[in-house]
Amino acid sequence: MTDTFNRVAAFALDTAAEDMPESARSAAALLLLGTIGVLIAAGPMQAGVIARDTATLLFASLEPDFSARMLFDGRRVSVAGAAYATATQTDNLDAHDGFNPVKGHIGVAVVPVLAALAERKPDLTGPEALAALITGYEIAGRAGLTLHATVSDYHTSGAWNALGVAAMAARLRGHSPAQLRQALGIAEYHGPRSQMMREIANPTMLHDGSGWGALVGLSSAVLAERGFTGAPAITIEAEDAAPFWADLGQIWQTEQQYIKPYPICRWAHAAIDGVRLIVQQHRLSHQQIAAIRIRSFTEAARLFSDLPQTTSQAQYSLPFAVAVQAVHGRIGVEHISGAGLTDPAVSQVMSRIRVTESEHHCARFPEGRWADVEIETTGGDLLRSGDLNARGGPDMPLSRQEIMDKYTAFAEPVIGAARASRISAGILGLTRPDSRFSDIADLLYDPPDP
Repeated sequence: MTDTFNRVAAFALDTAAEDMPESARSAAALLLLGTIGVLIAAGPMQAGVIARDTATLLFASLEPDFSARMLFDGRRVSVAGAAYATATQTDNLDAHDGFNPVKGHIGVAVVPVLAALAERKPDLTGPEALAALITGYEIAGRAGLTLHATVSDYHTSGAWNALGVAAMAARLRGHSPAQLRQALGIAEYHGPRSQMMREIANPTMLHDGSGWGALVGLSSAVLAERGFTGAPAITIEAEDAAPFWADLGQIWQTEQQYIKPYPICRWAHAAIDGVRLIVQQHRLSHQQIAAIRIRSFTEAARLFSDLPQTTSQAQYSLPFAVAVQAVHGRIGVEHISGAGLTDPAVSQVMSRIRVTESEHHCARFPEGRWADVEIETTGGDLLRSGDLNARGGPDMPLSRQEIMDKYTAFAEPVIGAARASRISAGILGLTRPDSRFSDIADLLYDPPDP
């Protein structure tokens, strides 16, 4: 075992909840709340329905110790199946948290895994649940940094989320360092190294591979628990990986996640913010917009440009998202699904949008997601946003109230105000030493009322 693996094992298995900063635990509670809100809103969507139904067909378990109820569904499948279904469901509503340096998302996988594993731990305290979540964020983030730095392709988040999930499972299931080492190796080997830019060019329900990352990570932990071998994980134990793990337990990446204000690919957010800023400052209606010119980084300019036919395409379309913001002043689930996809006012504004690349903004990616916007009005005015970085990250965080309001806007239409409020209070209360994750279990696993 290498020094780096020993550091990872000590962190994942031995770091007590009270030894993790209060600021990290508070951040984890807000991340949990935000992801649960997205998960709830994604429940009625086609991708989530298919994923949950498929889990009952393919990923069931006859063993109580290896089964769990799917969140906001109630049907019991294997722990890996439950994590797969709800991670896939969440992945298909692109409003969950993310981490700029890895160009991807962690909460989408680790939150469903926490819920699946907590089913078998009725005495799990709130602080320990948050500590497990932090473990997932910290391990997955550094595995992602290592993978991006050591391979040429841009892989989906599932590739490295699998390692964070395996570490969470090892912590919550009481594994030894030797079992953790095998689990991490198995998870890395089988993690879905899917090509992210392929999904950007042709948006589907595949999204960021996070469902399969959750499935692989939990399956790897169970395999290692039963004696299956697969070590080492080279993104941890290779010599060139060591620098990415040196600050584990010192720098808390959990506190560096961004929370999205829009259910749209993060790459489009600065452009959306630019239009939002100009429209609000000048009190424009969309009828007063003659043209919108957007400059951003290469990956943003490559987002889907045609009029979307599906929710997946809508979430990966910068022009569509900008047009929705200009017309409606906000972007909700109803705008990226159903009748929202054929809104004539949105399609008219889309036809007036031009997106180009800027070397200036390209140089700032992936640390930032920058753009600048120019709107030409029907009256001949040229209105400029200036350079903007997407809101919601550590440099420009959403307020606690904004995060709670976002959760409410996503959750209430599906589960009602009373249940949504109780869930919010319960999740934010997990920071208290006397709290139990099981206190909110029935609120999380039972299906919405008809």
